[in-house]
Amino acid sequence: MNIIICGAGRVGFTISKMLTEQDHSVTVIDQSSEDIQKLNESLDVKAIVGKATYPSILEKADAANADMIIAVTRNDEINMLICQIAYTVFNIPKKIARIRSQDYLNPKFSKVYNKENLPIDVIISPELEIAKSIQRKLEAPGALDNVPFADNKIRLIEILIGENCPIVETKLNELTKRFPELNANILGVIRENSFLILKKTDVLKTNDKAYVLINSSQMQKTLEAFGHNEKISNKILIIGGGNIGFNLAKSVEQNFEDARLKIIEKNKDRAKFIANELNNTIVINGDGLDEDVLTEANLQEVETVIALTNDDEDNLMVSVLVEKFSKNKRTMALINKPNYSLLQSSLKIDDLIDPRMNTVSSILKHVHKGTIENAYTILNGEYEVIEAEIIETSELINKELKKTDLPEEIKIGAVLRKNEVIIPRSSFIFKKDDTVVLLAKRDLLSVVENMFRISSI
Repeated sequence: MNIIICGAGRVGFTISKMLTEQDHSVTVIDQSSEDIQKLNESLDVKAIVGKATYPSILEKADAANADMIIAVTRNDEINMLICQIAYTVFNIPKKIARIRSQDYLNPKFSKVYNKENLPIDVIISPELEIAKSIQRKLEAPGALDNVPFADNKIRLIEILIGENCPIVETKLNELTKRFPELNANILGVIRENSFLILKKTDVLKTNDKAYVLINSSQMQKTLEAFGHNEKISNKILIIGGGNIGFNLAKSVEQNFEDARLKIIEKNKDRAKFIANELNNTIVINGDGLDEDVLTEANLQEVETVIALTNDDEDNLMVSVLVEKFSKNKRTMALINKPNYSLLQSSLKIDDLIDPRMNTVSSILKHVHKGTIENAYTILNGEYEVIEAEIIETSELINKELKKTDLPEEIKIGAVLRKNEVIIPRSSFIFKKDDTVVLLAKRDLLSVVENMFRISSI
């Protein structure tokens, strides 16, 4: 595919890297000659210095032959205008825009985004995506991540294998015998910074990060099988009442019936605003790094602390303070600088939230063709978990799994047939309208697309 990316910041750079590694033809536009030079030195892309809102610059990027344009500049209005010009002047089929302002995202104004007004096919809101991601983590205590597939009937959970995990050093083919009622499939693990697709005779090891597809109804059973008996937190403290913290609080209020939620927000006007907008959340105006403010928030009774300020260092320090003054709390911290992830273990932070990868994952799932409905990236895009529907032209129809001759680095994980979740064995036969969730290495995504006979964007 020919793809134009407008914006060469962290998100734009990461998307460009992943798409070029998937053999897409990528052109990047940015006003910053420094960012463009960095791209030229690092990636096999066509990089152009200029304003992507100028039709002449888009023409230089060969917009007339582009299949997709992704606008991820730092300015919402510019991203909108880019999509408008891409449609009006160049008729680019698919237009994706990152939009941060909550006013633009108000459902009341959704009719703005159509072909007659603002022709944006996909809107990505990093703040909303991060809030959703954190909520999923809260729903699955003990899991590092929890991602819905197949109308939420199937979940992908990421689990850290601890020293006390009861199935450490257990062969995968023995797990079925131990847990015959469990509808789960271990896709693979991250071990020593590499992703491994495990075979039936392989074992889980301590400190593995395991990626497991499960029947959503068996979330608690699965976590317990992996040695995680943590309960869902109802007493939650959010540090930072910006868009992420605010959206998370709204979502928790709507979805966690028994939640007792508090927010600490430094800005007085912002604190007043979110207090008026939320129904069952206590809002405290103060600094989350102030011990007196944490005492006022009754830190001792809180079960989970989520640091979501605009400052990485503050988010890390909040987690340190929580560990110092009130142990045995689950801590999460929003981190924009990737190098800070190296501090997670030493600072004893349970979860680091990377907004860049949340945004990138949200965008990448729209790059795939046709019936691929959802995608989740693993290890910076080296692997993807993909949801796809089997249509009439798919080569998988009426074929047994063992006769598909799939490459080793494509693994069928789970199938939704009508309302039944199936973990397919070798004798499983694919049928039309099956929803398949699978793992694929990045350079095999074209094989996946061909497998499902996908022909359009």
